[in-house]
Amino acid sequence: MKRLILLLLIIPITLLTSLLSCQRNIDQSPREINFDRDICVLCLMGLADQKYSAQSINSMGEVLWYDDLGCLIFYMDSPDWEKYDHGNTVSYIADSQTGEWLRVEEAWYTYGDHTPMGYGYAAHKHKSDSAFDYATTRQRILDGITMREDFIKDKKMLHHD
Repeated sequence: MKRLILLLLIIPITLLTSLLSCQRNIDQSPREINFDRDICVLCLMGLADQKYSAQSINSMGEVLWYDDLGCLIFYMDSPDWEKYDHGNTVSYIADSQTGEWLRVEEAWYTYGDHTPMGYGYAAHKHKSDSAFDYATTRQRILDGITMREDFIKDKKMLHHD
């Protein structure tokens, strides 16, 4: 009888200890770009300029890269995002002047830069008079207020010369 009671006490403690030891602390801090390897998950272009790059890190520690804020916005609107995002994804964008990684929701955005995919938005740590918050910038991109059309025309003209 004593063995049975002892066994009934040990099993739950052992199970609890096992479960707790299996939990991992996931590092969701921003990663450094490996320019030889990291590519944009949306457009499949190699990352070329940290000043406009972005990244997302999900609760499993998986990292996705984007070479332009527009790529991040459109990927977040895709069905693939639902498969990737487990409810606790953190996204960062580089400050266009310093390269410092900023949470996308906390950055301020200006319009008019020549960005890698032509969306035209640059992130900044500090607000300026002409800066938009993240929600406004996201909606502008989804509404097509970008430099993308001119960017595509320029690229097509370069290929037809």
